[in-house]
Amino acid sequence: MILSCPQLNSAHRAYTMYPMNSKRKTPSRSSRGRFQILHEDQDLLVICKDPGLLTMSYKGDRNATAEQMLTSYLRKGSSRSWIRAYTVHRLDRETSGLLIFAKSEAVQQKLKGNWKAVEKHYTAVVHGSLDQKNGKFASYLAENDNQFVHSTHDAAKGKWSETLYHVVKETPRFSLLDIKLLTGRKNQIRVHLAEAGHPIAGDTKYGKKRDRVARMALHARTLSFPHPHNGRRMVFEAPVPAAVLGLVNSPD
Repeated sequence: MILSCPQLNSAHRAYTMYPMNSKRKTPSRSSRGRFQILHEDQDLLVICKDPGLLTMSYKGDRNATAEQMLTSYLRKGSSRSWIRAYTVHRLDRETSGLLIFAKSEAVQQKLKGNWKAVEKHYTAVVHGSLDQKNGKFASYLAENDNQFVHSTHDAAKGKWSETLYHVVKETPRFSLLDIKLLTGRKNQIRVHLAEAGHPIAGDTKYGKKRDRVARMALHARTLSFPHPHNGRRMVFEAPVPAAVLGLVNSPD
């Protein structure tokens, strides 16, 4: 099975995040915080999210999240319903692309327990030209008190992280990369590329502070995993947004 976004068809449902006092009722294609449901069955949902939408809430943040919005969708307006969406993995707020949500805690734990069988590919546009066109970044990643992730030589303080990459295309300013995660740590791709001297375009946290790229050029493009109920391999693809590809397709 291969389903795609962001283009909508009759099988896809689009949702947009608005402030609580907003009078808008019709989702806009240009709205940040929008997502599409690509697949739904009795066990899980697969969505494609735009940049600007959190996967799930964290302490001190009150913005709407994909998890909250999917829970509302599943409850169909009934505030007393016990049904909810369960986060299986996360994407950074400014990363677009594919996410899995479970419909029960049992399915969530089964997917997490078999996470080594999941294959994920990302597309990224980074600043500069990499000397090695294929390679792997590997380090222990730790997070400081300011929620800033960095590599460390101390295995006791960090978690081992591995990121495979392949250069697909180069321009005088940017490189287009295909990235495969061998581990799934917070901000892993962004940190590894920034520390290599090639930060992701538009990444103001780990990259260039005055980067003029409109959005962070990181997209979760493909997702493949065995279905937790029957073991059938599920494959999804979310075509890379034009705002990302345009960085390497347009003249510098």
